Amino acid sequence: MKRCVDIVFSGLAILIFLLPCMILSFLLVVIDGFPLLFVQARVGKNKSIYKIIKFRTMQDQYVTRTGRWLRSSGLDELPQFINVLKGEMSIVGPRALTPADIQRLGWDDPFHSGRWQVKPGITGMAQLYGGQHRKLSWFWDCWYLKHQYVIVDIIIIACSFLMNVFGKRRVRRWLFQKNNLK
Repeated sequence: MKRCVDIVFSGLAILIFLLPCMILSFLLVVIDGFPLLFVQARVGKNKSIYKIIKFRTMQDQYVTRTGRWLRSSGLDELPQFINVLKGEMSIVGPRALTPADIQRLGWDDPFHSGRWQVKPGITGMAQLYGGQHRKLSWFWDCWYLKHQYVIVDIIIIACSFLMNVFGKRRVRRWLFQKNNLK
């Protein structure tokens, strides 16, 4: 069922965001130049390695002007719907981490092995909350692993869409009623 939801929502997202992505692509090339996309190795289900696709938001180790806006809205992640259609990711799941992230966080041990039993997601509970701390991210990942229901995925997708429209900071404050969220 989850794979069907992923395919349907990814297909709809690609159709809905096709024109905005084309406009964004044009603006990114004009303002920031090439390359347009950022591709990086990430760890997926069962610790398989795949290449994640995002709009490029950095140049020479600095976030670009357009990159700042893309990140605050989450629009930099739109190309990841291709990863979902390819079956490498899910729309909802734990954050897609790099091998270096896993070592830095200390999550490459048997205690954290459950996290690698599902596909990483474009969005998820930890992404909604904003990655405030590794223990909090781990808490939300574990919570999601125990509550993988279609209705939970749809609620997370809806909240993520609101973040794309109104900005991450504003929606996080609304969702969690806290002013100190990123």
